[in-house]
Amino acid sequence: MKIVSYNLNGIRAAIGKGLIDWLKEANPDVLCIQETKANPSQFDVSAFEDLGYHCYWHSAEKKGYSGVGLLTKIKPDNVVYGVGKEIFDREGRTVRADIGDITIISAYHPSGSSKDSRQEFKMEWLDNFYTFIEELKEERPNLIISGDVNICHKEIDISNPKKKKGVSGFLPEEREWVSKFLELGFIDTFRVFDQSADKYSWWSYRQQSRMKNLGWRIDYHFASETLRDRLKDAAIWSEVVHSDHCPVYLEID
Repeated sequence: MKIVSYNLNGIRAAIGKGLIDWLKEANPDVLCIQETKANPSQFDVSAFEDLGYHCYWHSAEKKGYSGVGLLTKIKPDNVVYGVGKEIFDREGRTVRADIGDITIISAYHPSGSSKDSRQEFKMEWLDNFYTFIEELKEERPNLIISGDVNICHKEIDISNPKKKKGVSGFLPEEREWVSKFLELGFIDTFRVFDQSADKYSWWSYRQQSRMKNLGWRIDYHFASETLRDRLKDAAIWSEVVHSDHCPVYLEID
């Protein structure tokens, strides 16, 4: 199974930049999308369905904001939208698909960079998400959580780490949360296959950051430890450009 996660920063804009042609060529079995910034009535869903995908969308109530999708060529046994709490679910942040013995979640964690109240919301979300996954793991032990976490875990995951220690997305309490989450029994799958520096999945539009590779690795595939022996490959496709993020890839048996 080939799984791609991609924060599109607006699905309509990404479609205009050739997303469908790229998807046809990349041909993942599962595509987890974040930041659709649209509901399905605002773009051509059939373009994805024509490629053989069953499509599941969870849009935010607020127009032009957040939203996730999960597209799969393997019809799921079960699909669940949200984490069961209205304060979070009205922002369209998760969609889950159970496919055989594996559960895949497309997740878009909040950013806290705009103002203090959003950082507080982000920390509340992280606490709730931890509990949500801890409980789900009892029912569905083989989990893959794919998406934009909006946190760089370690210094190797961010350019100029010394300058960014007080910045949302690299705060000590956020990084500690990732460590704690992994200790629940999860694997940062990219680091199983690639321990090198300067591998990022998001770049600011400012100061030619992408050209200079001044980036952040904030997009992940977290897999349950129970799946470790089934991991085949993981990569960051930084050459793919439809967004300020790039796709991240995971292959499992």
